[in-house]
Amino acid sequence: MSLKAKPLRLSTTQADFEQRFKERLHWSGETDAAIERRVSEIIADVQQRGDAAVLEYTARFDGLQAASMAELELTQYDFKAAFEGVPGAQREALLAAAQRVRSYHEAQKKASGESWSYRDAEGTLLGQKVMPLDRVGIYVPGGKAAYPSSLIMNAVPAHVAGVSEIIMVVPTPVRGSVATGGSGAATSTRGERNELVLAAAYVAGVTRAFTIGGAQAVAALAYGTATVPGVDKITGPGNAYVASAKKHVFGKVGIDMIAGPSEILVLADGSTPADWVAMDLFSQAEHDELAQSILLCSDAAYLDTVQREIERLLPQMPRAKIIARSLTGRGALIHTRSMEEACAISNRIAPEHLEVSSRNPHRWEPLLKHAGAIFLGAYTSESLGDYCAGPNHVLPTSGTARFSSPLGVYDFQKRSSLIEVSEDGAKTLGRIASVLAHGEGLQAHARAAEMRLKDTQP
Repeated sequence: MSLKAKPLRLSTTQADFEQRFKERLHWSGETDAAIERRVSEIIADVQQRGDAAVLEYTARFDGLQAASMAELELTQYDFKAAFEGVPGAQREALLAAAQRVRSYHEAQKKASGESWSYRDAEGTLLGQKVMPLDRVGIYVPGGKAAYPSSLIMNAVPAHVAGVSEIIMVVPTPVRGSVATGGSGAATSTRGERNELVLAAAYVAGVTRAFTIGGAQAVAALAYGTATVPGVDKITGPGNAYVASAKKHVFGKVGIDMIAGPSEILVLADGSTPADWVAMDLFSQAEHDELAQSILLCSDAAYLDTVQREIERLLPQMPRAKIIARSLTGRGALIHTRSMEEACAISNRIAPEHLEVSSRNPHRWEPLLKHAGAIFLGAYTSESLGDYCAGPNHVLPTSGTARFSSPLGVYDFQKRSSLIEVSEDGAKTLGRIASVLAHGEGLQAHARAAEMRLKDTQP
């Protein structure tokens, strides 16, 4: 039987459009209660037993049996050897991608990441001191699911921000282990290492790395062990256990975000080749069955053409089954009254990736308020942003682009306010503070301000 991918076909003129549209958008981000309980147990165990617990869970889940954490630590030699060992084209691609990502984030740092101050008319200095975090942890999926691009997108902005230590954790499960549905025999300390990930670590400036993963890796980074340094913030993607663990340790450390399934929304005016748009929809659908790909267009005939291209191209895709399930279960081709209406619907969705596939994308860009990243024009495929355009590919999902932003230099910095009040300034501000403090019933606050109203020198 041939595979079929049938995105839901909707029109904004349908009487039941709102109900069907909301149903298609709905995704429950609630983690299974059993996962939450298991993650809580793992985190508590790592917090109490440290390295011993990490070694035990790594053996159980990844099939890696090691006598000490030293056997699971990667070195700078490993990174360099991997970089020198991958094909030349991959080395060049890693270097080019990292340089573009670095250039973008250096510009971002100059625009918004520098300390500043000024003095008012009375000589009081006010400002903000921007400082990098001391140490961050980066979770990188490993084994068969390896993403060197994700490593670059997390490590490079941390490096640009000035973070002193970047600690990477990457699972390297043994083939046939519990993690991959096998017998669970733990007989090796060298699992499924991905050399391109290690080469990316060399290019991106990772300081230390450990071949551990799952909730136990997140806990080790958050609380520290005898071997794994505790960090200030944890970033990077992972499965449901990793996402749950990041939620559990938030507060002890910072985290980037809790990401849902990947999303793409394409606004099309019908001018882009339909096979390009179909493939752009595939580019997110191939991630997993819960990924969402939506096309909005005011030309119904163009939607028909895209559907035909979906059917023609699908059999060519190695991940055709995943794409078919994603498009059928969560995808949609929506006919709108106009591009203006399409933009309004886009703002309601607040997608992770938003492509404006139009002859004149800058006409519509001012109407778009909410998106993780906006890709302007037919030649700007979302996949270029994933790998090498420069802006970060770690983006808010599930509508959170309404209030959150892409990962950036600012995520690896913190800010302290600077205040230096002059003698004249103390007389002005002291009177204001005194009145407000008495009003709140905080007499010590008021007295502290009033003492500085006097002419007595310290």
